[in-house]
Amino acid sequence: MAKNLVIVESPAKAKTIEGYLGKEYLVASSFGHIRDLEKKNKGVDIENNFKPLYKIPEDKKKVVTELKALVKKAETVWLATDEDREGEAISWHLKEALGLKEEKIKRIVFGEITKSAILNAIKNPRSIDYNLVDAQQARRILDRLVGFEVSGILWRKIKSRLSAGRVQSVAVRLIVEREREIDSFVPESRYKVIANFIVEDEKGNKTNLKAELARFLPTEKEAEDFLRKCSVADFIVESVEKKPVKRSPAAPFTTSTLQQEAARKLRYSVSRTMLLAQRLYESGKITYMRTDSVSLSDFALNAAEQTINNEYGKDYRHKRQFKTQSKSAQEAHEAIRPTDFNHQKVSGSKEEQALYELIWKRAIASQMSDADIERTTVKIKITGIKDFLTAKGEVIKFDGFLKVYFEDTDDENSENGFDAILPPLKEGQKLDMKEVVATERFTRPSPRYTEASLVKKLEELGIGRPSTYAPTISTIQKRGYVNKDERTGTKREYKVLTLNKKKIISSEVKTEIFGADKGKLFPSDIAMLVTDFLIQHFSQIMDYQFTARIEDELDEIAEGKMSYHKMLKDFYHPFHKKVEHTTENSERVNGERILGVDPKTKKTVSVRIARFGPVAQLTDPNDPDAKPDYAGLRKDQKLEQITLEEALELFNLPRVVGFFEDKEIVAAIGRFGPYLRHDGKFYSLKKDYDPYTISEEEAINVIEAKRVSDSEKIIKVFDENPSYQILNGRWGPYLKAGKKNVKLPKDREPSSFTFDECVKLAKDVDDNTTKKKGGRKKKE
Repeated sequence: MAKNLVIVESPAKAKTIEGYLGKEYLVASSFGHIRDLEKKNKGVDIENNFKPLYKIPEDKKKVVTELKALVKKAETVWLATDEDREGEAISWHLKEALGLKEEKIKRIVFGEITKSAILNAIKNPRSIDYNLVDAQQARRILDRLVGFEVSGILWRKIKSRLSAGRVQSVAVRLIVEREREIDSFVPESRYKVIANFIVEDEKGNKTNLKAELARFLPTEKEAEDFLRKCSVADFIVESVEKKPVKRSPAAPFTTSTLQQEAARKLRYSVSRTMLLAQRLYESGKITYMRTDSVSLSDFALNAAEQTINNEYGKDYRHKRQFKTQSKSAQEAHEAIRPTDFNHQKVSGSKEEQALYELIWKRAIASQMSDADIERTTVKIKITGIKDFLTAKGEVIKFDGFLKVYFEDTDDENSENGFDAILPPLKEGQKLDMKEVVATERFTRPSPRYTEASLVKKLEELGIGRPSTYAPTISTIQKRGYVNKDERTGTKREYKVLTLNKKKIISSEVKTEIFGADKGKLFPSDIAMLVTDFLIQHFSQIMDYQFTARIEDELDEIAEGKMSYHKMLKDFYHPFHKKVEHTTENSERVNGERILGVDPKTKKTVSVRIARFGPVAQLTDPNDPDAKPDYAGLRKDQKLEQITLEEALELFNLPRVVGFFEDKEIVAAIGRFGPYLRHDGKFYSLKKDYDPYTISEEEAINVIEAKRVSDSEKIIKVFDENPSYQILNGRWGPYLKAGKKNVKLPKDREPSSFTFDECVKLAKDVDDNTTKKKGGRKKKE
C-alpha cells in the first residue's frame, strides 16, 4: 500500500495527477464538498457565535467511509484541492471529517496540472490557510441566513417555493431594472445622412467613397431642406489627415473575460464555458480557470516569447506584464493560459478544442506587438452649408497581434472592425456625387443583458467573485426569475429620402423589425414582484454598493484583517430585526392590477400572480361566491403592461379551431404551453403556431405530422393491452407500460418480446423501486 495519499476534488483530476506521481502515491477523489450545512435550524447556531452545523450528506457517506479506510493505511495525507477559498474549505472539511491530525497532513496547491507543477507542489507543502477557510465559511453562513430568512417571508407574503439570495436577488434586480428601462423608453425619430461619391483615379479606375454627416437631423423637414441644398451644392475635399495609430492586445483571460468572450465568439453559456474550462484544467491543458488575475508567470512569459519567435518572428514579440485592475483580485493566481504554448490545438471534444484555441490565441496575442494602423480622415465641404461630411479609412501597416486575435465587444451599436480603405484624395478635389441618402433612424434603449454582459456588470459593481458568476446566473434561471429567451420583434415604418445624381429628391416608406432579441435575459413577472418587495422591505441587501462592500469584507477575512464572527454579527442582528418587522407588518402581495370591466359580461377584469404563474381573471362583482374564470398570460405579456383588450383576448381560449375526422380540434394553453386537443389526445404546438390564430388546416397538419412521427417510433403494440408498446426512443428501444418506461435487455430483438414477458419486466421494475424506497431507514 502507498505511504502517501493525495486527495483531490474530482476523479478526472485524480487520474491526471496519478500519472505524474510514483508508486508511493495513491490519488483519491472527494467528489467535491463532503460536508454541508444542515438543512434544519438554518444550519447555524447563531447564539453560539454563529457556529456552523455541518453534516455529511447521504450521497457522500460512502465516499467518506472509503477515504477513512485509505487514510488509516497512509503515513502522510496530501490535501491537493483547488487553490481558492472553496478548495481551501474542502481541505479543511476533509481534515475534520476524516479525523486527520495536523502532523499527518500536508496542503499542496498548484495553478496547473502538469508534471513540473505537481512535483514542485510536493516539494513546497504548506499548512491549511484558515483565513481562506473563514472567508468561505462566512460567505456560506451569510448566504444561508439571508436565503433562509428572506425566502421564508417570500413564501408567506407572495407565493410558496420562492427563494431569495444575497447575490442572486441583486443580479435579478439588474435585469428587472433594465427591462423596465426598455419598457418605458420612447424612441425618438431622427435622420442619418450618408453620401456616396464616385472617385476616379488617374488610370480611370472608379471607386466608391462613403461619407457621413457628423450629426443627425432631427426632423423630416430638416432632412428635406438639407438634401435640397445639396442638390445645388458642390462637394469639395477640404482636408485629408493621415495619422498613425497603435492598437494594443487585450490582457490574457480572467474568469469573467473568458465567459464574456466565449459567449460572443463561441455562443457558449457561462455555465458551459466553466464546465469545458474545468475539463481542460483537469486534463492539464490550461491553468486554473477561476481567477481575476491578468498576470503571467515568468515561465509563461518566456514560453510565449519563444513560441512567437518560432511561429511569427521576432518582430511580432512584445513581452508585457498586465496589471490586475480588480481591487478584489483573490489569491496569487495567474491569468488563464495554456500550460504548453507549443500546443495551439489539443485533443478533446470540438467544444473543448474551440475554447482551448480561444485561450491560446488570447494568451499568445497578449505577448505580441501592437498593430500599426494608418488612420485617414477626410473632411468634405458642402458649398452653401455649414455642415461637412466625413469619410474615414484605415490601413493596417503592421498587423502585430491581429495576426492571431481580435477582441469582440458587447456594444450592439459599435462597428467593431476597421474602416474601409479610402481611395487617393487631394485637398481641393471636387467629388462626383452619386447620391445622398437621409434615412430615418430611431434612438434605442440600452440592450437587455446577455449572460456575458451580466457577468461584466456584476464584476464592474464588485458583486460576486470568479467562483460565483456562473452559479449565480444558473440559479436565477433555474428558479424561474429569469429566462434566456428571444422575441420576434414588431414591424415599423421608416422613411428614406434620396437625392440622386439627377438632383431629384425621392421619398420612400420602408418597413423594419425592431425590438427583436435572441439569447437575452428576460425577467419573469414574479421576478418583478419579488424585486419590488425586497427593495421596499430589505433595501440594504438589495443595494449594489452594500453587496459589493460585503464582498470587500470577505476579502479582508481572507487576508486575515477581519474576524468572520464580527462581520456576521454586525450584519445579522440589524438584518434579523428587519426580518421580524417585515414578517409582522408587511402585507401580502400578488401584483394584482384591476384593468377594467368586460363590456359583454360586465365582469371585473384583473391580472395577478397565481399558483402557477401570471393569470388574467374575470370576477362577477355581484356574486362574490361565483368561481372566477382564469386565463394564463402569454409568454411576451407582462403583468405591469397588459391592457384590458389584451387580457380579454386571453379568454378566447380554449377555442374550437375546426373539425377533423368528425371530431373537434380545440386550441388551448396549459401549464406547459400551447397545445391542440383532438379525440382525447394532446398535441403540443411549437412556437411557429399561435393557439389564438392557428387555422383548421394548420391544426390538421400538426396532428398528422405527430401521427407519422409516433408511427415511426412504434415497434410493437400488444392486443392484450394496447397501453403496452415497444417503441424506438432516443436511447434505443424501450417498453412503454402504461405510464412507465422500462429499459429492454440489449441481447434480444425488441419485436420478439411477448406480452407476458413485458408484464414481468414492468413488475420487476416496480419491485426494485419498492426495495429501494423501503430497504434502508435513513439515519439522522
